[in-house]
This record gives sequence, structure tokens and C-alpha cells, in this order.
Amino acid sequence: MRFCTASSSKRGHVNDLEQGLIRLAYEPAVCVSVVNTRGSVPREVGTHMLVFAQGSAGTIGGGHLEFAAMARARQILVSGQCPEQPERHVLGPSLGQCCGGVVDLGYAPVQAADVPRLRSQLTARRVPVALFGGGHVGRALVQALAPLPFAVHWIDSRDEVFPVDVPAQIVCEHSNPVQAAVQDVAPQSRVLIMSFSHAEDLDIVLACLKRLRERNDLPFVGLIGSKTKWASFSHRLLERGFTQAELDRITCPIGLPGITGKEPEVIAASVAAQLLQTLP
Repeated sequence: MRFCTASSSKRGHVNDLEQGLIRLAYEPAVCVSVVNTRGSVPREVGTHMLVFAQGSAGTIGGGHLEFAAMARARQILVSGQCPEQPERHVLGPSLGQCCGGVVDLGYAPVQAADVPRLRSQLTARRVPVALFGGGHVGRALVQALAPLPFAVHWIDSRDEVFPVDVPAQIVCEHSNPVQAAVQDVAPQSRVLIMSFSHAEDLDIVLACLKRLRERNDLPFVGLIGSKTKWASFSHRLLERGFTQAELDRITCPIGLPGITGKEPEVIAASVAAQLLQTLP
């Protein structure tokens, strides 16, 4: 039996832009977007910032570029006159930034009615992560990944394990058996396996290996545990007909080498950094 719950209605801990979208429901803003770049620049195309009459959410890179963009956005808020074409900023001495590149910024007045569209744009830029396991490390990972460019699908066989204050844009799924959810995770998902039992972990690894055989669309599959645990799993998986080359697609232990702390928050930080290394 499987149930999914989108948690965008729950407040919890949210990233800066999500806070801006919540605020946008009550007051207008100007959305500043990086629409084109050339050379060395602080942020990539598709980066957004919401500028309110007081304050802002998100960042297009900071420094004088952002200061100038915020001033321009507030002019638009007051005048209602928005440029039809992106405005070019050369990151040289005139802006006090030595990047040397060129950034074209688009400006668009936005209000409450634009929230669904903006949230969809922001979500589309997030890389899918399927996180199996709602234990201490899983909870710490959800918090670590919330402000990063990932869309997390959080899965456990125990329905009662998910906390009330799940970060925004996290989808929680109760799946029993838990490995059944592997077939439906988004293509190109980074998969993290850390359930409450070794038996469940093995079942999830098996399902991931089968999906890799069928679709080859999971670029990273990571399993929490020791080298001893993986040696035991490898023996069983080889007996079930998987090749060593297929087993080499599984990363175990997970986390960056050299980070040895066992606290859930330390493991979460290490794994989050490892996932960032998988991004294009």
C-alpha cells in the first residue's frame, strides 16, 4: 500500500526563495532573472530573485550587480514601468566587480496569482532525489537538502515516521513494501538508501539494480553503511545473478572521503556535498 503527500502546505524550514513566494501571496514584488550570461559571472541562467518594497528573497550573486538590480526593481515597483527587453550589465570597474563577464537581467512584476507558475519554474530546476529512510540521518538529510537545488522524494515503509514540520517542496511517501517505490521515482534521480533495516536496504538495492538494467536512468545510487555491510550485500547480489560491473554502480559507504564524524548532521552534510558533485 502506497500513499504520497506533498508537503508544500507545511511550513517547516523553507529556503529563501520559498519564503519569498509565501510573502508574495500578501504583497507584490519584481522578479529579477538571469536570462543570459557571457564570460565569468556570479550566477547561472535561470537564477531568480524576488525584490519587495522592503527586503528581497533569493540572490543573483550579490555585490554591486545585485545592489543595482534591487534598485532598478524598486523603481519598477513604484513606476509600474517595466523594460520589455533584458538589461545588460558588464561586470567590470563600473560595477566594482572584477568577474569580467556580462549578465543580462530580466525584470517582471509579480503578485499572488503568479506564485504557482514561479514555484513550478523553481521546482523544474531542481534535481530529483529519492531518499529511502526516515531515521535520524534521513531527517538530517532532508534539512540539509532543503535549501539546495534538489527536489526530495522521501520514502519509508512506516507511515508514522514522517515529522509534521517537513521542509517545503518535499514529497513524503508511505510505501509498503518500500522497494515498490523504486519503479516510480523520477528519471535521473539520485537515490539514497538508509532504511531502518538491512533487509529493506537490500530489497531497495535490488530494485535499483533491476531498474538500472531496464532503464539505466539512476545516475547515483548510494547506500549507507560500512565496507563490511557492502561486502555481505555484494555476495548475496552476485549469487542472484548481478555482475560486478553492475554492483560497481552502487556507492557504499556514502559521503565524502575524509569526513569521519558519525553524527547524523555530519553524515548529512557529507552526503549533501557528495550529491552536489553529481550535478552537471
